[in-house]
Amino acid sequence: MKTAIVILNYNDYSTTYDMLERIKDYKSLDLIVVVDNNSQDDSYKKLKVFENNKINVIKTDKNLGYANGNNFGLNYLIDKNIDYVIISNPDVYFKDNDIIKLKIDLEKNDISLIAPIVDENGKKSRGWKLPHFKEDLISNINYFHKYGDKLLSYKDSYYSKELVNVDVVSGCFFMIKYNDFKKIDFFDSNTFLYYEENILGSKLKSKNYKSYIDTSIKVNHMLSVSVDKSFNSLKKYKMLKDSQLYYEKTYNHLNIFGIILLRLFYYVSYFISYLCKLITGGKK
Repeated sequence: MKTAIVILNYNDYSTTYDMLERIKDYKSLDLIVVVDNNSQDDSYKKLKVFENNKINVIKTDKNLGYANGNNFGLNYLIDKNIDYVIISNPDVYFKDNDIIKLKIDLEKNDISLIAPIVDENGKKSRGWKLPHFKEDLISNINYFHKYGDKLLSYKDSYYSKELVNVDVVSGCFFMIKYNDFKKIDFFDSNTFLYYEENILGSKLKSKNYKSYIDTSIKVNHMLSVSVDKSFNSLKKYKMLKDSQLYYEKTYNHLNIFGIILLRLFYYVSYFISYLCKLITGGKK
């Protein structure tokens, strides 16, 4: 079974360079595709030094965001006879044996997508439930958003087995059957950043494609290096809420009353966040 990995780079040459140094000789990977998302730091030129029969470095004409940037790489693979594809951030650390085990999970089970436990500075990301209007509304209430997160979390006892079925997995690292991914048109191209994971989970679930976590595997994620470099916190918050609204309208079929209420709560929370920045003297 032929396996490829798509790595999206944006103005973060050094992190992607280090990742390629780590994984270039992994036997579990047949093809490594680096998508430079129109970086302004000469990433494309610097990463091109890695290019060979196994490593391909390609470039977009503009910054396409997470979904379209990864889709650029996924479409590049269409004629490469790929069976499995990994989507990975460049700041994720994993081993050759991790990929081998994930491939075995897909080969032996009725699974479309498999992911490990992701360690993010001590916090475990083990997948979550698809959000509905109630959870998304709570997430727009300042200081109550963590309660919404709890509503979407599975109990610790749920992870007692090695393979656990979940609605959504972290977008920083997962493996999926390429043909299943292609059948749902890869990522939804209508978001720039955020909510891609929930949207992907909803698309897979609508086709009865199953997503699982392998609790025996853990990878480390250094957390949004390129995003933190490129956007200030209020800008990121706006992008998050725009994507949230798109998800609710398109995938949860939210009615006009719900749309107005969700947007109202967003504006209130944004205003409070903005005031907090002013009071604390934040420049972002």
